Amino acid sequence: MSSRVRLEGIGSRDPVPARPATTPPRPVGPVRTCVGCRQRDLRSQLLRLVLVTSDDAPRVAVDVRACLPGRGAWMHEDLACLDRAVRRRAVPRALRAGGPVDLEPVRAYLEHQDR
Repeated sequence: MSSRVRLEGIGSRDPVPARPATTPPRPVGPVRTCVGCRQRDLRSQLLRLVLVTSDDAPRVAVDVRACLPGRGAWMHEDLACLDRAVRRRAVPRALRAGGPVDLEPVRAYLEHQDR
């Protein structure tokens, strides 16, 4: 049996103290993912979309107060995010709709907001 003496803090083989990883600060509040650009953002920064069933075809309504019943999809208030969501067919999938949905009320709302 050999008797080794461990000398701490002496020599060139001392481990380098680990630096804490620099992470961005976490947002405070509920976080949701935009169905268009897939970026995560605060719930208060996103627009909630809900499925409204009617006689002719299901359509998507903008839930400004975020309190309507039913499953919701979240999106930035940006026409580019809406175009991406339409191209990816993300809104019907997020709302679990059986088929295509009418997104014209959402487009009209966003165009009115840009004015």
